[in-house]
Amino acid sequence: MSLMSVKERVFHSVLFEGLALLVVVPTSALLMGTEMVTMTGLGIAMSLTAMAWNFFYNIGFDSIFGHQRIKRSLSIRVFHSIGFELGLLLATVPLIMWMLSLTVLPALIFASGLVVFFLLYAIIFNYGYDHIRFHLVEKKALH
Repeated sequence: MSLMSVKERVFHSVLFEGLALLVVVPTSALLMGTEMVTMTGLGIAMSLTAMAWNFFYNIGFDSIFGHQRIKRSLSIRVFHSIGFELGLLLATVPLIMWMLSLTVLPALIFASGLVVFFLLYAIIFNYGYDHIRFHLVEKKALH
């Protein structure tokens, strides 16, 4: 299986975030009774925060736990995921509180709902992306 180029990684990330925003923004606006403009701004801000946090968190994590990610145990992977999500919650809950005029508990509940959505969405998106990529890129390379 060929490695993704930097260009493809950027495409993957933008597609992931863009499709998520198309689902999350209208759904959240409806559930929260918030205007689409406000929720779009929040969605974009949270998306940019998640991408930046992902970049810096993984650099730090790799410097502590090594760059040979293929050798990481399941427990290290679980620790990595939990640490990422907790850090993202710390970064986004104040943003949610400010943009939606919420107190801590409702903002934390909203952010927790997003964590659950993104865990499921990431599995589905990446499964689909990997299979489509296989048929478009990998299968051609095998012939």
